[in-house]
Amino acid sequence: MGLEILKPGMLTTLQDKGRYGYQKEGIITSGAMDTFACRVANMLAGNAEDEAVLEITLIGPTIRFTEDQLIALTGADLSPELNGEQVAMWRPLLVKKGSVLSFGAPVSGCRAYLAVSGGFTIPKLMGSYATYLQAGIGGYQGRALQAGDLIACHSPTPAGIALFPQATDATDVPDYIAASWTPDPQFYPDYTPNPTLRVIKGPEYELFSGNSQEQIWSERFQVSAQSDRMGYRLQGASLYLCEEAELISTAVTFGTVQVPPHGNPIVLMADHQTTGGYPRILQVVRVDLPILAQVAPGQTIEFEEVSLEEAQQLYIRREQNLTQLARAIQLKHNL
Repeated sequence: MGLEILKPGMLTTLQDKGRYGYQKEGIITSGAMDTFACRVANMLAGNAEDEAVLEITLIGPTIRFTEDQLIALTGADLSPELNGEQVAMWRPLLVKKGSVLSFGAPVSGCRAYLAVSGGFTIPKLMGSYATYLQAGIGGYQGRALQAGDLIACHSPTPAGIALFPQATDATDVPDYIAASWTPDPQFYPDYTPNPTLRVIKGPEYELFSGNSQEQIWSERFQVSAQSDRMGYRLQGASLYLCEEAELISTAVTFGTVQVPPHGNPIVLMADHQTTGGYPRILQVVRVDLPILAQVAPGQTIEFEEVSLEEAQQLYIRREQNLTQLARAIQLKHNL
């Protein structure tokens, strides 16, 4: 089989890099909130980067492995334990049949990712495994995981199988075997609480009052408890246009900062709609979206302006680092 869900946690879904090519039909992209952690988890498990993973939010599930599995845990540190023993993250783990994975209090971030070598035996919908909860499609029966769910897994990939002999040298660990290596932490996003996010000005920035333009850079905004995978509602300074304006609905994306008439900004997240009619004051740069995804309700964010050229260079550098990381992991997998 693969995995048995004993307790579901707060919100555990199957996600991948997202569902692309259908926004013109109104189908949202969805996918992992922290795509960096999702991609690296798959790399460590010997998978393609677009394989499905479990996205685990704040209060983690309890999972029994019904067969030996090579796994990897990345993203937020939610105090993972195997059979009651603290387990290392950001490295391959050979978990023995019957072992139970559980989670405790969040230490940093709010979303962890679990990849299984070979991936989960679930169907693709429109080219993606991603769960879109509001539409009830994708993932495992289009919903969050529940107690009693049994999720089958494919056989480990050749990369995963190649790692097994290396792992079996660590015979002093009875329930799981952790690889002795891990990627250099310098590759990871900065998951520290209350981050500063780099942004570029949005298309309607100049429509806002001078006071609002000043406040968007000088104030910290708290992520509301009403936030979800569709959007983070921010509390703090209220932002207003110079004068009322009726805007035509236009394209929005992950990280777009919209301002509704009440003045409290909303940052659009992975399950964002395809278009929106609220003015777009800012856009979070792509490389900082994983950092944004790990901000828990009650924490704060502030914004720092960068140019479009800087944002592009940051993205190129991040992708180059991920390419180097993938090559290094392939060498560790003896490929």
